[in-house]
Order: sequence, then C-alpha cells, then structure tokens
Amino acid sequence: MKRIMTGAALLLGAAQVQADTGGLTYGVRPAYLVSKMTDGPLKEDLQACLDQTPQRTAFSIGHRGASMMFPEHTVEANRAAAAMGAGILECDVTFTKDKQLVCRHAQDDLHTTTNILTTDLASTCVSPFTPATGDTPAQAECRASDLTLEQFRQLTPKMDSADRSATTAEAYQGGVAPWRTTAFAQDATLLTHAESIALFDSLGADFTPELKAPVVEMAFEGFSYTDYADKLIAEYREAGIAPNRVWPQSFDLEIVKHWISTAGDYGAQAVYLMDEYRIDGYSPMDPETWPHSMAELKEMGLNYIAPPIWMLLTVEDEKIVPSTLARHAKEAGLGMIAWSLERSGPLAEGGGWYFSSVNEAITTDGDYFTVVDVLAQQVGVTGIFSDWPATVTYYANCKGL
Repeated sequence: MKRIMTGAALLLGAAQVQADTGGLTYGVRPAYLVSKMTDGPLKEDLQACLDQTPQRTAFSIGHRGASMMFPEHTVEANRAAAAMGAGILECDVTFTKDKQLVCRHAQDDLHTTTNILTTDLASTCVSPFTPATGDTPAQAECRASDLTLEQFRQLTPKMDSADRSATTAEAYQGGVAPWRTTAFAQDATLLTHAESIALFDSLGADFTPELKAPVVEMAFEGFSYTDYADKLIAEYREAGIAPNRVWPQSFDLEIVKHWISTAGDYGAQAVYLMDEYRIDGYSPMDPETWPHSMAELKEMGLNYIAPPIWMLLTVEDEKIVPSTLARHAKEAGLGMIAWSLERSGPLAEGGGWYFSSVNEAITTDGDYFTVVDVLAQQVGVTGIFSDWPATVTYYANCKGL
C-alpha cells in the first residue's frame, strides 16, 4: 500500500529539499503583507520584488525557528526557517539534570512546550498539574533540569500554549492562539544544543544561541553559572564552527562580559539582550533612567545589543522613527539586533507588547513592513528576529541587505 503523506509532511519534505539544495521559498505571506500595506513608495518598492528569487540573508534571524506555525526549537521549525532564507538560527539553551545542553526557551517551560503532563514523566514536575477552579487558573511547572537527557528525549514537542481554564492535563495541552496553528505540529523533533549546531550548519545557516537564566540555584550539583556559559561556547569549538559565525546571547550583562573576556574570538560577537524595561521608571527615551549609557556599554567591550522592537522606535508627527536609545546606540558604534517580529499576531488593532511604543501608528498587517523598513533604514539594525522569517528575508532581498 502506498503511504499517503499529510500536508504537514509534504511541507516539511519540501522545506528540507529547498534548504538542502539552496532553493528557498517565501511562501505566500510576504505578498499578503505587501497587499495590506498603505499605498506609497515603500509598498511600490516591495511590490516590484514579488517575482524575485529568494536568497539567504543574515539580516533574517529565525526566532526559535519558524515558531509562528511550528513547535519552537525543533528540527522542523528550523528547517522551515532555513527554507525561508533565515541566515541565522537560534537555539535557546538550558540544561538537563545530567548537565546536558538542550534547546528550550526556558528551563521551566516543558509544561507548555511538550506533552510531559500527559506522560509518566509528569511525576518529575516541580509543580504538578492543578486544575482550574473558580477564578484560579490551571497551573503547572516542569523543568528540563529535573529530567535526564534520556528522559527529555522521550517528550513530544507541541506548540507553546496552555489552556488556563482546563480541568484536566489533557485539556491543558490546548490554548493555541487563533492566529497560530497546530497543522505542522505532528512528529516534531526535540534538539540538543550540539544537535542544533550540526543541523544549522547543514542548512547553511549561522548561530545565535541564547544562554537562558537558570531557575535552579547555581551551582547546580557543582555546575556553576560560568561553567554553563563556558559549556555553550565549548560546543561550538568542539564542532569546529568558526567564531565569526556565532552570536552568543544573554540577558545577563555579566555573562556577556564573561564571554568577551574569556571566550576569545567567540566573545567578539556576544550579544547583550536588553531587558531594562523591567526597571521601575525606565524609558528608552530618557537616558537619565538608563543603568548604563550606550557609550558605557561600548567601553565594556560590547559590540552588539538586542533590545525588543519597541525600545528602538517611537512616534513623532504620526510617523515611526528611531528612539533616543537607538540614536545613542548608533552614535556609540553598537550593532543592534531587534526582536521579535510576527510574534504579536494580526496588527489591525495595534501591535501588542512588541510594538507598544508605536501602537498608535500601527493599523494593518502591512505595517510589519513599515516597522522593518524603519529598523533597517533609520535605526540601522544588523538583523531582525522573526517567528516567520520569510517576511524579513523578503524585505532584505528586495532592499539588497
């Protein structure tokens, strides 16, 4: 009997062939977004590129792969991102109980990104599933650091979601945002960090691993925070990856400085992920509220910062323009990387948190390209993370970035 392939399997097979052979695809989304743009020169420029041949570009960074429609940090998500021309792919790095590095967005996200609560491994969760009651939502917490690598491999990844109204662990598996999909979630494959290096290299992409903050006390069974950071770098050395292909990231400034001072050439492109927005009173428009000036960061040896999109933009005279932070970073000679495009869903009612400084100027899905254009041409970012990299790839190719 002939095997009938599902739509998801066909798509993944096509994406693998495209990525392996260098034949890339935009799919239908970039053209759709162009059609939603307000009439003007930018729309005309992008329309003129509708028949161009896609080329891989380091300006386009796969955020957890192509996580808008594929389970994040999986083989399939990254193959899809590579097939859309993403020149850099991301593995968020955490560790297992036996100190093996794996790709997960957080050390404690297994209850929303895998099926662990419906397996025997649910007994390892630090907080078992608790059903919703009254006004109290359903809850659980499951950590990679409570599983050995062998146990981690037994899990099945899924779209990052949780139904907080659930009264059973099975129902808790739902809750996927309506603008995402589960169509491509079947038979997805988890990755160790070392496996991600081999995969990304085979797909012709470079690397931006993020060292995730541990939720367990460090040192963890003798494994210190710097041991953890050093192990991430060591796996690139062991794989023979050239340092200029690696952009290690961390929200912890001390870890970034540690890489700069100890990792040799692998520290030259270390990226400081900025979360100063967590500080009371902080504003990217007011340097007096910043813990460090952009010039001070540069003096520490940093070459790259990565703020969320909204920290790099503001609105003046009803137009989206660079923020004070963006202007100061450019003056200081810091490279900037923005995150994360297409993580906010449809933009018809504004862009949500990622666009919170410019929501008043966001009216249509076509404004994804408006934002990308300002980030590229006025802010001067060197790359943009996206949950669906085809959009950024399309813009970069059209503009010759």
